[in-house]
Amino acid sequence: MSTFKAPKGTYDLIPPFSAKYLAVREAISAPLRKSGYGYVETPGFEDVNLFARGVGESTDIVSKEMYAFETKGGDKLALRPEGTASVLRAALEASLHKQGNLPAKLWYSGSYYRYERPQKGRYRHFSQVGAEAIGAEDPALDAELIILADEAYRSLGLRNFRILLNSLGDKECRPVYREALQTFLRGLDLDEETLRRAEINPLRVLDDKRSDVQKQLVDAPLLRDYLCDACKAYHEEVRALITAAGVVFEDDPKLVRGLDYYTRTTFEFVHDGLGSQSAVGGGGRYDGLSEMIGGPALPSVGWALGVDRTVLALEAEGVELDIPATTSVFAVAIGEEARRVLFGKVTELRRAGIAADFSFGGKGLKGSMKDANRSGARLTVVAGERDLAEGVVQLKDMESGEQQAVAVDGLVEAVRAKLA
Repeated sequence: MSTFKAPKGTYDLIPPFSAKYLAVREAISAPLRKSGYGYVETPGFEDVNLFARGVGESTDIVSKEMYAFETKGGDKLALRPEGTASVLRAALEASLHKQGNLPAKLWYSGSYYRYERPQKGRYRHFSQVGAEAIGAEDPALDAELIILADEAYRSLGLRNFRILLNSLGDKECRPVYREALQTFLRGLDLDEETLRRAEINPLRVLDDKRSDVQKQLVDAPLLRDYLCDACKAYHEEVRALITAAGVVFEDDPKLVRGLDYYTRTTFEFVHDGLGSQSAVGGGGRYDGLSEMIGGPALPSVGWALGVDRTVLALEAEGVELDIPATTSVFAVAIGEEARRVLFGKVTELRRAGIAADFSFGGKGLKGSMKDANRSGARLTVVAGERDLAEGVVQLKDMESGEQQAVAVDGLVEAVRAKLA
């Protein structure tokens, strides 16, 4: 036994379970790749101020959950707690906004880090697939991203998720609502920290999950009653486009999400089979974030979907993904000459695009056949000295049990025909 274990609140992905994570990432990214989104990858850590400015110092993410540290050279960095700020920083640094053809449509996949109290569905290290459309203010973009996320989940076989939708207004109408909400909150019986948060960003209080706080928020003013005409029209167009695409959603006037940079459209994907950690993903429009981190005005929209929680949602619904075996052909050699010949044939099969593996470790026939069974391979190639003397190998179908002699030189063609 190793004396080391994975840090608290983290996990290892080990085969065969890890194949489920890869399948989920593939399914979420597939609709994006078909819709003009290019892959972007950013460092696992950034300047701490990127998140303090963009995500918001009043958020729990920045004030309580972010892993921040100082390097030996004196740089103040943070492990990335979310993806949007990093992707926007990368797009600005690469001057994608100056190359025309906006919006710049990007997707990403990676690990993120937050110091939270670990529980099922909430980890200190977690995985997300995200998408950002940078540099255009268009309700069709908002609708496109929601539709693509819905398509991704349905392609996995998920059915019991819900899409919550709201508008947070913009710099024209939100200040009026902010003042009305602050006035309301000052009259409640709230602790000092919550009252302080209400003065910095009162919308954050609406996102408070404590039942005693939520009971007092029943009669809180709703942002939808304060939206300006432009925001109302924008939100109605998003709703109309989603509806026309056949995507079902629920209006949630209290949905604010956990980040300060959102404007106008905000949405969340929730799955009721996950208990308290029901959000499997979400996103929204963030028209002012570029300016917050020192860039030009670049209206943008995006989302991130949790791979961990999507896997849990699949398990909650009892959905079994159709994950093909990683190996199609398994080679079992009896004797040293057969080992050399079959090892060469395995290489030849791989170069022909066929997934093949070999019984390593000098095991006997019985042990090697056990390896073949465990591999999940459809076909097993077995050869000993007598077979090679006749110029053949034995090709066994592991499903039917049928076995036939195949010429050594014709093995690749015979395997192709069997797997077709």
